[in-house]
Amino acid sequence: MRITVLAGGVGAARFLRGVQAAAPGAQITVIGNTGDDITLFGLRVCPDLDTVMYTLGGGISEEQGWGRADESFSIRDELAAYGAGPSWFTLGDRDFATHILRTQLLAAGKPLSEVTRRLCERWQPGVELLPMSDDKVETHVLLDDAERSLVHFQEWWVRLHAAVPALAITAAGAQGARPAPGVLEAIADADFVLFPPSNPVVSIGTILSVPGIRDAAGAKTVVGVSPIIGGAPVRGMADACLAAIGVRTSAVGVAAHYGPDLLNGWLVDEQDKAATDDPALAGLQVRALPLYMRDLAATAAIAQAAIDLARELT
Repeated sequence: MRITVLAGGVGAARFLRGVQAAAPGAQITVIGNTGDDITLFGLRVCPDLDTVMYTLGGGISEEQGWGRADESFSIRDELAAYGAGPSWFTLGDRDFATHILRTQLLAAGKPLSEVTRRLCERWQPGVELLPMSDDKVETHVLLDDAERSLVHFQEWWVRLHAAVPALAITAAGAQGARPAPGVLEAIADADFVLFPPSNPVVSIGTILSVPGIRDAAGAKTVVGVSPIIGGAPVRGMADACLAAIGVRTSAVGVAAHYGPDLLNGWLVDEQDKAATDDPALAGLQVRALPLYMRDLAATAAIAQAAIDLARELT
């Protein structure tokens, strides 16, 4: 069985653990979001790729869901002593090593896809991890403030905690980007495509903004897992992102946003069981089941339900 998953960060990484447990013999390809990527202290940081790599490779901080386990912060403290910024984005000492090597390899002319393969040689995540593009794509946010400031997504998300409303969210550079080598092939060769409970705007939405990826996914059977339970995000501030693009924060709203031309099946939580009969989702196969990823067993059950529905619809 060949499964391709479009992935953001924490939620996707945890869901992928469930996919591996539910389908241990499957060939899994993960297309990771790079719109969150940012250059800090001269180093290229790829938060979503690293979260997937660390989580599946056994190096993640389980408490945070991101960053390295058993981390220390001596470099951060020394930079702060020099007054070097930004102070709002914390990188740990172990994590710095990943970014240093990535930046060295990129400076040597290696594309991000090759660099990611090199980093995964250490972590052995058990999946093929591909960036959505080797080209630079960054998610930017137009703020609803007096200056109509345009900031990197990370500044809005991490420094401002999305407290300042967004007027628009754009994937800068996406329209001129090309899918990374292997991305379109992984979608075309997959038995089906899964959307984990990732942010539909700045994670999966950004991946789909790269020309060719949405069309390729739309030609396959696609089953998604709602990141919204009972009208609220399971994690993070996806509601602020959805508001910026005029989409209702609900399981129905997100599925309708993806659209029936892309999505074939949709898993919602039992709290949102009414979505199974909602006319806005006519044409979609909607199933209700517990969606909180409380532990590996619960996560594997969600992944198994997504796989079963995808196989049924294929």
